[in-house]
Amino acid sequence: MTDPSSSDPTGIDAAAERLLGAHASGVPCAPVRDLITSADDAYAVQDRLTERWLRDGRRLTGRKIGLTSPAVQDQLGVTSPDFGMLFADMAVPDGAEIPPGAVLQPRAEAEVALVLDGDLPHERHTVADLIRATAFALPAIEVVGSRVRDWDITLADTVADNASSGMYVLGTRPVRLADVDLRLCGMVLERRGEQLSTGNGAACLGHPLNAALWLADTLARLGRPLRAGDTVLTGALGPVVPAAPGDVFEARIDGLGDVRVAFGKEES
Repeated sequence: MTDPSSSDPTGIDAAAERLLGAHASGVPCAPVRDLITSADDAYAVQDRLTERWLRDGRRLTGRKIGLTSPAVQDQLGVTSPDFGMLFADMAVPDGAEIPPGAVLQPRAEAEVALVLDGDLPHERHTVADLIRATAFALPAIEVVGSRVRDWDITLADTVADNASSGMYVLGTRPVRLADVDLRLCGMVLERRGEQLSTGNGAACLGHPLNAALWLADTLARLGRPLRAGDTVLTGALGPVVPAAPGDVFEARIDGLGDVRVAFGKEES
């Protein structure tokens, strides 16, 4: 992280207002990379959004990890993941329908979710620390979205935009880590029976627990550690796919089960 004193508060505030405007209006905005100059600035914008939403009464329920795919990292010119906030009003029940317009420019990806029952306060955790702190795993579909027009994003744009978070759906059958091999678990994401995306746990930084360890260490160093009760979306197990009104997606992850979400049709 760079020295926060080198950031431009005016640009950070302006970027936050641009993204908040898009969130409120439902109309995607121009990229914000013209207003900020670094990843630190982008996370400062994300912090502004989080503070605003918490004041508005939204409840923080966990974090999501993004950019776990080497291909996506190459595309954005980065060598590490990023993270964003999960709020309670982003959670969609398994099999439920997301209303039209609820997520701007939605795309779907299948992930492993971890639910914690212990804190992760250390600046460097071991795999044993993480396993001990994890209550169970669930299959998940993350519906990513971008407040930035046409997904015209760089690292700064996606980080500032809460890591392009939209909504998320969790399965309902908890599985202990001892009962599943998350590195080898295969994933299939289908739209009404049509196979769209495949992958496995190794596609997520080599293992979903690797991604979770990166997040736990990063947040602890920032003074905002993961706590008992948090949900962690560990990152995509395969390619992301666009979502359109009327689509129905089902993800199946070996050892974890399945999870489903629908997208409501536009009113005629």
